[in-house]
Amino acid sequence: MMLAELLSQQGVTKYSLSKNSGVPYTTLSDICSGKTSLEKCSAETVYRLAKELHMPMEELLESCMEKRCSFELFKSNVCHRLKRLGDIGFLMETLEKNEIRYYYNRRWYPESFYLLAMVDYISRENGVDICSDYDALRKQKLSEPIYPAGVLALCAAGRSDEPKKQAIRNAIPEFMRFNIVESEVRYVI
Repeated sequence: MMLAELLSQQGVTKYSLSKNSGVPYTTLSDICSGKTSLEKCSAETVYRLAKELHMPMEELLESCMEKRCSFELFKSNVCHRLKRLGDIGFLMETLEKNEIRYYYNRRWYPESFYLLAMVDYISRENGVDICSDYDALRKQKLSEPIYPAGVLALCAAGRSDEPKKQAIRNAIPEFMRFNIVESEVRYVI
């Protein structure tokens, strides 16, 4: 969890955390705004913040240490999870964990929108009402389309954009809403 979220969750202001921990207010503001990464702070700063927030340093740093995998690997993992959990299990787990908002707050927009598209698609396929918690996100989209790696490889090999055009024609509408070209989520190996 990012520091700003943690402060909000605990009902702590940056000012009081700064005062009680001895960490300069400007440092806290920079961490909360994303200008400074918590993992790049000194051990003493992390220690003071963790102590004041009543949590181990490792837990405070946990969200910083998560590494972002390639988008292709992310998509594959999501599709495999769908296959493993089934439609309703996938919907329940994704919504309960609030993964869509988690990725969005980290500014990992492709991952956030991919999960939201998957949730909307699976909801439509199963006649389940869509979760209105994400209505504001549904009004956004990526500035450029993201194509599957295989489509990009076909374009490069054939020196033609025809595979992109075909992929867009076959794309699932819920994914295209976010400028993500995706046509198959169920048949993964």
